[in-house]
Amino acid sequence: MMEDKFLELKKKLDETLTYPAVYMFKFILEADNRKIALIENLFTEEAEIYTKESDKGKYISITVKAVMISTGEIIDIYRKASAIKGVMNL
Repeated sequence: MMEDKFLELKKKLDETLTYPAVYMFKFILEADNRKIALIENLFTEEAEIYTKESDKGKYISITVKAVMISTGEIIDIYRKASAIKGVMNL
């Protein structure tokens, strides 16, 4: 099922983006420093990373703007993020 999601995303990205392109990723996860670091480490130093805690501080959203050179690079990041327990990709 996850692979179907990635194939659908790949098709949409291939139709809409010309590379290199600035792409915005968004993740929601529990406010856990280890998980936050794992997400942030998926990106280079040049990426712009923004975080926002939920009202009660239990969850955090991470928005990342990064220059991507291919659809494959975007899909690879989503695959790695999906392997982190409790991370939701938007």
